[in-house]
Amino acid sequence: MAPAPRRRETSTPSRLGDAARVTLAAIRIFNGTVGLVAPAVAARRIGTEPGAAPHYPWRLFGIRTVIIGAELLSRDPALRAKAVRIALPIHAIDTASAALGGLRGETPRRTSVMLTLVSGTNTVLALLARRTLR
Repeated sequence: MAPAPRRRETSTPSRLGDAARVTLAAIRIFNGTVGLVAPAVAARRIGTEPGAAPHYPWRLFGIRTVIIGAELLSRDPALRAKAVRIALPIHAIDTASAALGGLRGETPRRTSVMLTLVSGTNTVLALLARRTLR
């Protein structure tokens, strides 16, 4: 009787992790681009009145977000892994900040809920993307 075939170990990343990483990159690049090239649109999306806040912080947020999104898609495995590692704390803090802003009354309730859900989704994607790390 022949021995049962051994289960083949693969070093390929999880498909779910890769899908989460690419989805997170697309979200980051889209949102970052909006913040960078259309800061008034980004501000309105979270309920900020036109002209109520300077555009400078939106552009800072935008470029940071685009760069990290691009790093999540990098062909360089070390750079891509670094971006995956830093994604979780970034998005977890974003989620906590959105929730805290709502609890403290710093943002309208509806805006806070929306931001918390979006950031929470990004946190889950960042967690799933960690499956691509070795």
